[in-house]
Amino acid sequence: MVNFSEQPVTTSTQSDRPIAPPATAGRLATPATADLGKPYLQIENVQKSFGKFVALRDVYLDVYPGEFLCLLGPSGCGKTTLLRIIAGLEEQTSGRVIQAGKDVSNLPPSKRDFGIVFQSYALFPNLTATQNVAYGLQNAKKPKSEINARVEELIELVGLTGFGHKYPSQMSGGQQQRVALARALALSPGLLLLDEPLSALDAQVRVKLRTEIAQLQKRLGITTVMVTHDQAEALAMADRIVVMDKGYIAQVGTPRSVYQSPSTPFVANFIGVMNFLTGEMLGDDRVRCGNLVLQVAESEVPVGQGVRVAIRPEDIQVLGEEQAAIGGTLNQITTEVQSMEFQGSGYLVALRPDGDSKEILTIDLSIHDTRRLNLSPGSSLKIYLPPDLLRVFPAN
Repeated sequence: MVNFSEQPVTTSTQSDRPIAPPATAGRLATPATADLGKPYLQIENVQKSFGKFVALRDVYLDVYPGEFLCLLGPSGCGKTTLLRIIAGLEEQTSGRVIQAGKDVSNLPPSKRDFGIVFQSYALFPNLTATQNVAYGLQNAKKPKSEINARVEELIELVGLTGFGHKYPSQMSGGQQQRVALARALALSPGLLLLDEPLSALDAQVRVKLRTEIAQLQKRLGITTVMVTHDQAEALAMADRIVVMDKGYIAQVGTPRSVYQSPSTPFVANFIGVMNFLTGEMLGDDRVRCGNLVLQVAESEVPVGQGVRVAIRPEDIQVLGEEQAAIGGTLNQITTEVQSMEFQGSGYLVALRPDGDSKEILTIDLSIHDTRRLNLSPGSSLKIYLPPDLLRVFPAN
């Protein structure tokens, strides 16, 4: 017996119930969506509890037609629960789900218009690739000629021409995932849901397939919501990223805006690598961090309040000999190399500012720069922290 939550689902919506204008109170501000028109999918104040455990809290989210949206976050943050609520595989405690202007909140999966691809592929082992793709079409009682034409089209679309006769056990993980994707698209759903579809694949296949899926999604123009805990996948594939933390939406934005302008320390630390310095506000654009006084972009944090100053490793600049000779300039720091972690194309170098034994900064350096600077543990290196690239967060 197959667990229903892992069965292939390709369905169609049949609800015609009119919808009142969606509520906006409590909605998280979403940049770069004002010109996208009416949302295709709306999540309105959705909450979900499992006994005393609250998995989702006050979730508001709009997904726009043709958009590729990634739900990103650590294990247990609620992203998969939210995807299952959208699919009708899980019932929300309160709130509603609106798709194409229709309330589908209380509809079963079979009455909703979506295709879904699971992490475990969920292919029928006793059916060939062609038969797996045809499964939903046959259940929908489509004419045989239409089924054959559609299956052939999809097999070619996902790059499996010549593999239609193979069973899942005869195919690689990447090929099986392509079959699962083709099956999800068979009935031309309005919404494609992807539940960590690449996490079971090895690294090289995962990178290749994420590019193929993103290109296919753009070619088809299908509205897509993908769950992932892999920040690289989200940054590479998504039009917008929804960062989730403990059942809340922490930030929504484009990959670039979420990476470059994180709204909280959690977002800053979860996406990419981030350096943090603890300190205290001295003025609108001055922070004391241990023995260092740093100039930062103007902040609204009150003077005297504790702060965390953040900067990406790639944003720290190495100063040359002439620049290093300039004295008394804010944000120029002499450091000692603590360790060097080889990463193939370069090194992640840990630096300790002189006179401050508590703080460690990491910086990305190419192999060429590492050799040119003749760096090794114990070496001295002068760096510059650009004020406009330093982000200041309240300590609490």
